[in-house]
Amino acid sequence: MDTASLTGKDLAAAINADTTARAKTLTERAGRAPRLALVVANDDPASAWYVNSLKKSAANRGIDCDTVDLGADASADTLRTELSVRSADPDTDAIMLQTPLPAGVTLDDVSPAIAATKDVDGVSPLSLGLLAAGSAGFAPATAEAVVELLEHHGVALEGRHVAVVGRSNVVGKPLAHLLLAKNATVTVCHSRTTNLPAITAAADVVVAAAGRIGLVTGANVRAGAVVIDVGTNESADGKIVGDVDAESVRGIAGGLSPVPGGVGPVTTALLMRHVVIAAERAR
Repeated sequence: MDTASLTGKDLAAAINADTTARAKTLTERAGRAPRLALVVANDDPASAWYVNSLKKSAANRGIDCDTVDLGADASADTLRTELSVRSADPDTDAIMLQTPLPAGVTLDDVSPAIAATKDVDGVSPLSLGLLAAGSAGFAPATAEAVVELLEHHGVALEGRHVAVVGRSNVVGKPLAHLLLAKNATVTVCHSRTTNLPAITAAADVVVAAAGRIGLVTGANVRAGAVVIDVGTNESADGKIVGDVDAESVRGIAGGLSPVPGGVGPVTTALLMRHVVIAAERAR
């Protein structure tokens, strides 16, 4: 069986084109560009690379991006204060809190300080609650990217069984709600799941989002199933690899998203679209 490569390049380009046009229209109408506050409190090299890529993407879309570097030793109080100030600032349309956070500080400690209307990566408890209730709010961009990628490649979700491997608040849990909204039947699997291979092998769509190299193999996937790899792990040789053993899955799955080049570019594109949507709603 030929396994289709479910790349995100074309989809990301289409989202970016729409975002750029909408940002231009809004800037001309309101007299200023949409503005993102990117709050950073770490000295992690991978985080720095991602922040730079977000700043470049924002500039290419016509979005102003303020990087607020609080330092790797910032306290939870310092973070909460900054997020509260930005939430109340009428010139700030969107807020994104970059991880990892300083030692001893968790998202639960600080994310409630982000106004839901500006929480463009959907990390606060209120944003997650709105998503679960099916109300207006921003979903975490990575979770939304999975659904967008599936729909872009014509993968039907209604009535299909989707196995989501991973239960984080960033991907697994919000993705389950997004898939339910598409009328899929969803099984959320995790480290305590009994007989995980049997569950994934029975699914029409498998989403691997647990952060473990080679977690899903060809033996865990039924013939013709679609596999979406959300993992971004660093291998022993320094390469970025996913949660799926791609070589063993090819020839069995009907479709497989690559790492890199699958979910990643769509996630970044959706973040920028969220910024413009937040600005549109505010003005």
